[in-house]
Amino acid sequence: MNWIEAAILGLVQGLTEFLPISSSAHLRVVGEILPNAQDPGAAFTAITQLGTETAVIVYFWRDIVRIVKSWFGSLTGRVARNDPDARMGWLVIIGTVPIVILGLLFQEQIESTFRSLWLVATMLVVFGLLLAVADAVGRQKLTLDRLTYRHGILYGLAQALALIPGVSRSGGTITAGLLMGYTREAAARYSFLLAIPAVFGSGLYQLLKSAGSPGPYGPLETLLATVIAMVVGYVIIGWFLKFVSTRSYGLFVWYRILLGLVLYVLLGFNVISA
Repeated sequence: MNWIEAAILGLVQGLTEFLPISSSAHLRVVGEILPNAQDPGAAFTAITQLGTETAVIVYFWRDIVRIVKSWFGSLTGRVARNDPDARMGWLVIIGTVPIVILGLLFQEQIESTFRSLWLVATMLVVFGLLLAVADAVGRQKLTLDRLTYRHGILYGLAQALALIPGVSRSGGTITAGLLMGYTREAAARYSFLLAIPAVFGSGLYQLLKSAGSPGPYGPLETLLATVIAMVVGYVIIGWFLKFVSTRSYGLFVWYRILLGLVLYVLLGFNVISA
C-alpha cells in the first residue's frame, strides 16, 4: 500500500507544483484521505519537489545555461554587468535570500504548526482571493527584461510565504508579479526560475537530514514519487505557460476557494484530522 500511496502523492506533486494552488497543501490533504491517513511530512514534500524542479531544469535548460554563463562572465568582466542574462542570475540569487533566511528561522514551525489543515484551508482561501485581485487590477505590461532588483526582492518575499502550506510558491510569486505589473506569462516564468535554488537547497537538506527515509515512506518509495513528479511536472510546465498566455487565473482562484471551503467542512465535522 505504501508504494501505491507514494505513487499517488508523486502524481499529485507533479500536477500541482507549478499551478498556483499549492502542491504542499495538496500533499497534506491527499495524505490524510489515503487509506493510511497520515501526513506525508515536510521532508517527503521537499524531497519530491526535487523531481519537479528537475523538470524545470530540463524544460528551461537552454535559458539556465545561458544565464549561468552570463552570470559567471559578469564576475570576470567578460560580460557586462547590465547584460539581461547576467542580471537575471543576480535577480534569482537576490530573490532566493528571503526564503533561505525565513526557512532557517521557522524550520520547527514549518515541520509542525504550519502543517495544520485549518491553516492550510485558510491560506488556500485568502491567497486565492489575493490572486483574483492581482489578476484583475494588474497592468500586465512588464516583461522579464524590465525586472528590477527591488522587484526581485519583492518576488523573493512572496516566494517565502510558500513556507506555509496552502500559500503556493508559484501562487505567491505570480500574485506579486501581477501586482507589480508583469504579464501573466512573465510572472509564471520567473516564478519557475526563482524556485530552482530554494527548492533544491531545501530538498537536498531534507534528504540528508532524513537519511533517505522521510516520514512514513522509505527511500525507494520516495524515489518513485520523485520520479513520477518529475515526469508529470514537465508536462504541466508547458501546458501552464500556454494556458496563462491567453487565459486568466480565474480557474485556479475558484478551485482554491472551493478546496479551502471543503476542508473547513471536513474539519468541522471531524471527517479528517487537522
